[in-house]
Amino acid sequence: MTVAATAALLPTSAAFAAGKPDSRTADSATVEAFGRIADAVLNDRTSVLLDSRSAGRKATKLDGKVRLSSGLSKAEDTGLSSLKMRKSWLAALGEAYTGADTKTSVDKTTVKGNRATVRVTETTVLTYKKIRGDEPSTTGFTAHHELSFSLGKNGKWELTGIRPQDDGPGAINEPRTAVAATGSIDLNGSPAATRYPGSRNAKPKTLTTKGGLDYKAMAAYAEKYWRNYNPAYRSFNSYGGDCTNFISQALKAGGWKDAAGSDTTDYRKWWYNKSSQSDSWVGANEWSWHTLSTKRAANLSNVYQMDVGDILQMDFDGDGSKDHSMMTTYRSRMGVPYLTYHSTNTYRKSVASIIASYPGAIYYAYRT
Repeated sequence: MTVAATAALLPTSAAFAAGKPDSRTADSATVEAFGRIADAVLNDRTSVLLDSRSAGRKATKLDGKVRLSSGLSKAEDTGLSSLKMRKSWLAALGEAYTGADTKTSVDKTTVKGNRATVRVTETTVLTYKKIRGDEPSTTGFTAHHELSFSLGKNGKWELTGIRPQDDGPGAINEPRTAVAATGSIDLNGSPAATRYPGSRNAKPKTLTTKGGLDYKAMAAYAEKYWRNYNPAYRSFNSYGGDCTNFISQALKAGGWKDAAGSDTTDYRKWWYNKSSQSDSWVGANEWSWHTLSTKRAANLSNVYQMDVGDILQMDFDGDGSKDHSMMTTYRSRMGVPYLTYHSTNTYRKSVASIIASYPGAIYYAYRT
């Protein structure tokens, strides 16, 4: 764990002595304690998913300078129980993890009165258990969280809340209640089934350059820039998420040619330049409209049919609007696709783990 304190670091008593009764500043030891408890909570979440986990929760074994509030402690207990269920679901889908490395860094600390807000970045790498024998070695992600603290009358800080700050699917260790699909769905493409194996051997792709497309190059691009963004492109994380922008970059790296135009809203066009881009380049729905209308890709009937360079989109709440885009960058011999994407920045996450986290979502798979 690394800690970068950005608040002015004075003892609590010094802040009051300075004549500022409405503000408090955390000393360096407290800021470090903020980071330790963040690290402990996130490690607790990760450890529940392991095939063989060590007993005991790190968040309950700290020095007492900062602690979990009773309310959050109960919430985390519930969250860990849901992660245990997710672990069981993953096992049923043929996936498990033998090891994990979760590290947390504190990016910003803000203290106002008896409240503190701490923003942290989590970096986690999970090691796949060799069940089928051809799984990749690891999967990894970076995730951002905002932690809320309250200073009690006893002078101790309590962690009262932790919220994810990323768009897109939550990290595999993020407790989440599944949202059931509701309402009528306007089918802009056909939803894909999620049952394994799903005719996994149907029409395998030739991954090397054919007809101007190089699927290996698409995957190589995505796996190069999943965490360290390509400076040649603008990021859209501050404008609703970077996921579709990222897959567009990877598709272009593999041979997709611009469908040039000047009207950004014309979904029949697909382009990017130094000053602007088409909506179909950055928007999940617009990308699917462009892709299907121009026959650059076709819907697959099952997510397990996806191969390297194919795209998976998700509609989280079943309202007919696609919310997220991901690229398949690895496919095991047993027919399990592994996805790499932005928002949350993630490397080789299995489709099984996504389905286990979001069983109520609607999925759209595309053969590019």
